[in-house]
Amino acid sequence: MTKIEKILNERILVLDGAMGTMLQAYSFTEDDFRGTQFKDHPCPVQGNNDMLSITQPEAIKAVHQKYFDAGADIVETNTFSSTSIGMADYQMEDWVYELNFQSAKIAREVADATTAKDPNKPRFVAGSIGPTNRTASMSPDVNDPGYRAITFDQLVEAYAAQVKALVAGGVDVLLVETVFDTLNAKAALFAIDQLKQENQWDVPVMVSGTITDASGRTLSGQTVEAFVVSISHIPLLSIGFNCALGADQLLPYLRRLSTATEGLISAHPNAGLPNAFGAYDQTPEEMRDLIEKYLEENLVNIIGGCCGSTPDHIALIAAAAEKYTPRKISK
Repeated sequence: MTKIEKILNERILVLDGAMGTMLQAYSFTEDDFRGTQFKDHPCPVQGNNDMLSITQPEAIKAVHQKYFDAGADIVETNTFSSTSIGMADYQMEDWVYELNFQSAKIAREVADATTAKDPNKPRFVAGSIGPTNRTASMSPDVNDPGYRAITFDQLVEAYAAQVKALVAGGVDVLLVETVFDTLNAKAALFAIDQLKQENQWDVPVMVSGTITDASGRTLSGQTVEAFVVSISHIPLLSIGFNCALGADQLLPYLRRLSTATEGLISAHPNAGLPNAFGAYDQTPEEMRDLIEKYLEENLVNIIGGCCGSTPDHIALIAAAAEKYTPRKISK
């Protein structure tokens, strides 16, 4: 049993909040994104937040530190889009290893330094593995429903490259998150499982799906229960939901999840729903009050925030989580 698994038996762990929300405050320009390393890169890169782990590492380090200072036990690496598939939009496929390795290394350094100051509260790093901007089970062309923009094998190859670098960089856990298409997630899990067997790794895996709207289904059409069954063949540290919905809209699906799985549950909802300008208006107090219902109903083992959440949100959520016991699992 890994250290994080032992602690999860004792208390609720707190995940960090949004990386993108925090980086927007820096108002980085195209030149800032490029830094010296990508000064002559052939296409625009502004908006590629993952590359900031290479060109603006101090900013990434500062964001991680703010979340740890707010009470987070786990921070996610700045690698949500760091696959060859995601980086193709910026002609940066050849930088995948470096992006993931440096992001994991930065988070590892901050986690270790913070743990050294308070050894009674060890801090952890989750390797963020996003869904990519392709879907393996649906066609992007309504006129050709049989067409696929990506294959399962291509996804496996891309995820394997990302995972190798994340583990080399020192992550404690792998987080396959924001799953809108379970076939994509299964490709990631297949790649992880192969690498764990080949390298004798003991790295826990978290999976977090996303319910896209009031239908209560993922984008690829699965209900909560179907989603759980689809990935139940892989031993998981936790299963949960994040993104798309605010804490209040996510609550009924967490209740269903709690009856569909005997395992640990994670949740990191958005800070409400975006306004007309794409910003999130939910205050830390509002989000804390909504998430406290999760805690009161004993629904979660890991809790955090997604889009729109900041260290101020996480600080109040962490304080609330201290007052509650974690969801108990069947042995």
